Amino acid sequence: MFSQRSYYRLIALYNEAVWPAHLLALAAGLIVIGCIARPGAHTRRIALLVLAMAWGWVGWAYHLERYADINTAGPWFALAFGVQSVMLCFMALRSHGAVPAGTQKLVALGLSGLAVLGYPLLALGSGRGWHHAEVFGIAPDPTAVATLGALLACRAHPLYWLIPLAWCAVSGATLMELRVGYAWLLPTFAILAVAAGLLFRQSRH
Repeated sequence: MFSQRSYYRLIALYNEAVWPAHLLALAAGLIVIGCIARPGAHTRRIALLVLAMAWGWVGWAYHLERYADINTAGPWFALAFGVQSVMLCFMALRSHGAVPAGTQKLVALGLSGLAVLGYPLLALGSGRGWHHAEVFGIAPDPTAVATLGALLACRAHPLYWLIPLAWCAVSGATLMELRVGYAWLLPTFAILAVAAGLLFRQSRH
């Protein structure tokens, strides 16, 4: 449907249009990481509300306003991201949250940290430059990965995982089709998050 060149040109133009929102998004990502590092009912709500805003923004500003121009499924992706935003808000309003176990917390921090701090560096590593960087809260891929980390930390019900995992599969397949060198990252992060969640559930029984 579109080429690798068209895909990354879209990201570059998008980044240019929304700058300096990236600075706010980075601050929001650091808040999420901090909330995972200091688990509790209050920090849980903050992290989930920040993630809800990120999903809502990406659904509208990226999928609906831009990605739909090169991918006919863009409006459906926007709808899915909007649904996930509402679900995260609902989850944030619940009265209590579970505290993650040690290993689970480390995996959650690792996923969220890589999404917020590591994902933008992929643009440099692939030689495309900062204008192609994918940033948490701005681009869908790092937003989905950071969310998986938060859901793992919150021990969320599997229902809340469906859309982030589905996006990792869809975007990973798209990047593979475009022959992007790091296309394997998204599926790998998704598998890691699911495996950590399943191991924790088994350890409770």
